[in-house]
Amino acid sequence: MTVAGVRSSMLEAIGATPLVRLTQVVPAGSADVLVKLEGGNPTGSYKDRMALAIIEGAERRGALQPGQRVVEFTGGSTGSSLAFICAVKGYPVSLVSSDAFSPEKLRTMRAFGADVVVVPSDGGRITPELFDRMRERVHEIVDRTGAFWTDQFHNADALDGYAAMGREMSEQSAAARVTIDVLCAGVGTAGMLVGVVRGLRESGNPLRVVALEPATSPMLTTGRSGPHRVEGIATGIVPPLLGPDTYDEARVVDEAEARRLAIRLARTDGVFAGTSSAVNVAGAIAIARVVGPGKTVATVAVDTGLKYLAGDLFSGSGA
Repeated sequence: MTVAGVRSSMLEAIGATPLVRLTQVVPAGSADVLVKLEGGNPTGSYKDRMALAIIEGAERRGALQPGQRVVEFTGGSTGSSLAFICAVKGYPVSLVSSDAFSPEKLRTMRAFGADVVVVPSDGGRITPELFDRMRERVHEIVDRTGAFWTDQFHNADALDGYAAMGREMSEQSAAARVTIDVLCAGVGTAGMLVGVVRGLRESGNPLRVVALEPATSPMLTTGRSGPHRVEGIATGIVPPLLGPDTYDEARVVDEAEARRLAIRLARTDGVFAGTSSAVNVAGAIAIARVVGPGKTVATVAVDTGLKYLAGDLFSGSGA
């Protein structure tokens, strides 16, 4: 195992995360399932890649000036990552979130010095209307302060950050003499799915791409949104970054099944992650059953389970 030298900044600690084969939760007779473990990034989330790419893209274009305020609405992981990047780079940041998301994420944003605006939810549920109200608060902050809105749902700079993850996965699988046949992941902004595919396909890999969503909010599969409790995905829209040519198929995953799987992943494979990561793995397992032995399905554990300890994910009777 190679140990890297001294990094000159915490920004250089982003990326280079492991790609791991699951050995316990995948049924016999299935394809192999590989999981990219993004909880090792500085804030414990893959969003660090996106936040750095967005801020540095804006700096290069002159859209973000020294000392200018940064603003975004967020379920928490993007906000934590933006707060981290802005702390290192010296930008003030305002983040609009909600009590529908884990308190650990809100506290993380504040720990990095962000000004956090909390928009009340409807009984802790994640709904399209909640995102509308959060977006309105962002516009108010932009009008009042002249802040730079990172606009994560439309900002293609995010794809550059996630493409690096795809290149890492390509190099890691090639080193193990493995070909990734299918990539699947849940869709929020869709930046991760689209960006990772871009990075993987740079090596000429003709992989199949499957977009995942909770069955409680099947916008991609039926055109219908609904309330759910999977943080980070299924915002009630078809995200602009998810063009019709960016994926081959959309599938739903049962939210309750994913929550149970989150516990099994920790206890059998040692993968400690949240509900959206469990949605990704549940989808990968379902696909692995279909494509069968000799093939490989890859997905992403997007963050660490440490972000969810104050909620009920790991506190129920199964935990």
